[in-house]
Amino acid sequence: MSIRVYIYASKKEESQSIKAKLLKLLAKANIAVVDEEQAFDYIITIGGDGTLLSAFQRLQNRVDSIQFIGIHTGHLGFYADWQSYEIEALVEGLLDCVDKPPVTYPLLEITMEDTIGNKSKFLALNECSIRSNFGTMVSDIYVKEEFFETLRGDGLCIATPTGSTGLNKSLGGAVIHPRLDALQLTEIASLNNRVYRSLGSPMIIAKDEWLKIYPTIHGKETTFMLMFDNKYISDIEIQSLVLKISESRIRFANIRHTHFWNRVEASFIGLKQKQNNINQINNLLK
Repeated sequence: MSIRVYIYASKKEESQSIKAKLLKLLAKANIAVVDEEQAFDYIITIGGDGTLLSAFQRLQNRVDSIQFIGIHTGHLGFYADWQSYEIEALVEGLLDCVDKPPVTYPLLEITMEDTIGNKSKFLALNECSIRSNFGTMVSDIYVKEEFFETLRGDGLCIATPTGSTGLNKSLGGAVIHPRLDALQLTEIASLNNRVYRSLGSPMIIAKDEWLKIYPTIHGKETTFMLMFDNKYISDIEIQSLVLKISESRIRFANIRHTHFWNRVEASFIGLKQKQNNINQINNLLK
């Protein structure tokens, strides 16, 4: 079976240098490298998580038919499993993983309706957030068509399990394993006092449920900023948002996939890496 690969690299010099080396290795292994417009089986991103997110947003209409592989040139990311010095092992592993089922993660589906009835649909790998351009945002929140609460604050964040380690975590949300097909809603600077009340805690939304949000500013329709992953739409008049777990899932090549909790530990604690560094130094001193 022939393998077709598309390479999506950041413009940084290091990423472009790795791309040049990777092209030679792929050619030697008789693996075809194609352009974005052509059909391909795997996309290899070179950069960081931001590069992979950009590639995902560009190719989200093909997400069900391609597998992602990430090479990171900076700190350890949640989506980029490979270091720049491991590209030979990556190419060898690519030849052996064709028949392996991919590792999949849930995606967030966002359906936005504007004030004149036009609907747009987006996918997000990490999260979606909505904020007011000015003033306090007042949002009526429904869960599975049942009214839940009216929230007053700066905005809302709705995250996937893999996105739970990003903005969601900084807002006090829980870190959720991606094996759980769930969404998490967290409030951004909500007002809670004797007059205005909301839950004030993160909410975990099950796979068979969905959120519907009607945002206003003091009861009046106005413009908002909608962000999904590293993309944003500003100054848009939003009538409603529907957010749910997508039927589609992002797929990662099952060559070597880092355990989720190891990613969390490496990103936020780092004791294992420190101990590995100490052990390497001790071995050199022996």
